[in-house]
Amino acid sequence: MNLETGAKNTWCPGCGHFSILAAAKQAINEIIEEGTKPENIVIASGIGCHAKIVDYVNVNSFYSIHGRVPPTLTGMKLANPELIPIGFAGDGDGYGEGLAHLIFAAKRNVNITMIMHNNRIYGLTTGQFSPTTPKGMKTKSTPEGSSEYPFNPIRLMIAAGATFVARCSSSDIKHLKETIKEAVKHKGFSIIDVVEPCMSFFNSTEYLKENVYKMEDHDPTNKIEALKRADEWNYTAEGRIPIGIFYKVEKPTYDELVLRGRNPRKN
Repeated sequence: MNLETGAKNTWCPGCGHFSILAAAKQAINEIIEEGTKPENIVIASGIGCHAKIVDYVNVNSFYSIHGRVPPTLTGMKLANPELIPIGFAGDGDGYGEGLAHLIFAAKRNVNITMIMHNNRIYGLTTGQFSPTTPKGMKTKSTPEGSSEYPFNPIRLMIAAGATFVARCSSSDIKHLKETIKEAVKHKGFSIIDVVEPCMSFFNSTEYLKENVYKMEDHDPTNKIEALKRADEWNYTAEGRIPIGIFYKVEKPTYDELVLRGRNPRKN
């Protein structure tokens, strides 16, 4: 299926968003080829550079407000269980303004997929620090260097109850595409944290290139081991960065339980 649109792409040259866009389009195309109706795929974004992605993919889409992608997708899934809702958010949008919504979507195990564009900076508003900016980094909002430690969204999402938690790098489109497909097919709340550079305000290209590696021999059903792997990198300015699926388990989804409650005969 041709997923191209007539919208002019205005991301900065070299931005990691291009890789996320390419991987998402490849994944959606393959999902459609495997039998999913194109009209059942719907994407939503928040506010930030990442949000333009809904202009560049020719499927049903919705612009949310800042941080509200998870409840938007939740509403879609409850209104029409046949839909496959995929959300895109930035580290500022999703881990800052929208953190409570993200946590509760994970807690409820809503059957949606969240793809996080994590360049660890507020790019659209020209370079303020975000929840995943390394401590000590000088930005427009922290000219003396950030005094805050970044939080670890992998550990946070596992603790919140997400049933599929992964990290990818924008530098590996094939791996990201395959992970998106697996996340979409997972029955429950899925989240992929995609580490990427912001070429204008936090160019981490070389650091990511030198330190990203794929996890081997990891059991994603073991929560204790998943948390240990998550702690290998705490979004600091140093250390190796494992990518892959950290945690994956099955349990009833929020939408199933809510809709079953509306029809007691299905209990």
